[in-house]
Parts: sequence; C-alpha cells; structure tokens
Amino acid sequence: MEKVQVEEQKVLLYDPQRCTGCRYCEIACTFYHFKHFNLEKAHLHVQFSEKNAEFEAIYCQHCDEPICVAACPSEAAIKDEETGLVRINPMRCIGCKTCTFACPLSVPWFNADYKISMKCDFCDGDPQCAKFCSPQAIRVATRQEAWEFNKKHYVEVLT
Repeated sequence: MEKVQVEEQKVLLYDPQRCTGCRYCEIACTFYHFKHFNLEKAHLHVQFSEKNAEFEAIYCQHCDEPICVAACPSEAAIKDEETGLVRINPMRCIGCKTCTFACPLSVPWFNADYKISMKCDFCDGDPQCAKFCSPQAIRVATRQEAWEFNKKHYVEVLT
C-alpha cells in the first residue's frame, strides 16, 4: 500500500457560514457510536458564538502534531501516520483525562460509563457528521484544503 501524502490525508472541514445549527452532525455521531441519541456523547459539538453571530463546531482536527498524543501517559492516544487520524485505543486508556486538558479545544471527552476518554475516530472512514450535514457545513476534505480554508477564514481575519 502506497503511503498517502500528508496534504492528501482526509480530515473534516467546517464552514461556519453554511451551518444552520440543526445539530444533525451531533445526532448522527452519537447514534453511530452508541445506537441512541444523547448529544452529550457526540464526538463533536455545535455552539452558537454570540461574538461572531454564527455557529461554531468543536471537533477533532486530527492535528499534524497532536498534543494529546504527546501528553498521553499510557500511549493510548496515537496518530496513524498513514491516514493522519488521531485515535484513542480504549484498551490502553486509563481515563486520566490528560488528553482533554492538553488539547487546545478540549476535544477528547471522558465517558463515565466506560471510564475512558473518547474522541472522533472518523467513523472508520465514513464520517457520519459530514454524511448527514445537508448544508455541507461539515464535510470531508484533504488536509491541504483544510489548511487553506482555515488560513483564509481564521488566520487572515486576525491579521
């Protein structure tokens, strides 16, 4: 199998200007992973930003250099160099929440039922959040597309 170039790895890309706040992404995520609807257990969350007067999604960026991986004392958080995805191995997780504290977005969350941290696992290559987002506010894109979008919409706005 040929290694995928970092720029071509698949990630989620969120466009706040398209988001209607319907939260179908959260519904699809929680149903896929837990077979019931509990938005608190979704691996992403949509919040309304009064400052920007738009919805924002808090979700795993599957970072190039993930701090959660570096911080994990049990090596449960790992980055797959082939796909670029950051995952938490539930068999290794000790539930210390270090990954949550280390993550700039506090994305990994502690599941009290299972006593482990959890986060986006890209739904085994078919992200349900993107699949069920009818306005395509969240979609699958290449890492390069995400870098360019985020630079234009977030970094350049601040400069």
